[in-house]
Amino acid sequence: MNEYQQYLAELIPEKDSLKLVKNEAKKYDQSHSPDDCFEMGMELYQSDNFQIQEVGVFLLGYAAHHNASAITFLKNTVSQHDSWKVQEILAMAFDNHCKIIGYEAALPLIEEWLNSDCANVRRAASEGLRVWTSRPYFKDHPQIAIRLLSAHREDQSEYVRKSIGNALRDISKKYPQMISEELRSWDLSSAGVRQVYKLAGRFLEIDKR
Repeated sequence: MNEYQQYLAELIPEKDSLKLVKNEAKKYDQSHSPDDCFEMGMELYQSDNFQIQEVGVFLLGYAAHHNASAITFLKNTVSQHDSWKVQEILAMAFDNHCKIIGYEAALPLIEEWLNSDCANVRRAASEGLRVWTSRPYFKDHPQIAIRLLSAHREDQSEYVRKSIGNALRDISKKYPQMISEELRSWDLSSAGVRQVYKLAGRFLEIDKR
């Protein structure tokens, strides 16, 4: 166990402490190079303590703009972790990476993750960017956020469909007309699409079929 990992083991309580995990990862990123963040992130991910693993996931998100191996590891390895708590951190780490490189520049990557064969990867993209229209670029281009999300209304995974529906519902608070118009264009013959439709239209005056 390295010195920093020992420090985390003594600092982080047994109960969940997301705030502490986020703060420690941010502090490390601010005082170390991207290469340091990558190396430490990979090392921490091998820990048996899921919260120390979470710090590692955050660090890989911070390092990914500099080291492509970090984003590959997040997508291919962290997405296979069996803890939903680690999957939540994956979503946050993905958003941090998109923020660092700029959301417009991240569009190809966002689409790549949304079209992944892995449900956890797709969900990391849809969930990580919530509230989408509070993010730079999407704030000025809400129609692009709506298009990207709506394209996945028929996702095979209920887990992902819920995230898509909730993300569209978030957008409906500021752009009700745009979401209403989008929802009216949907074919509701599929139960999965109807599920997303109901979630997305929760705050709208639409047919609640």
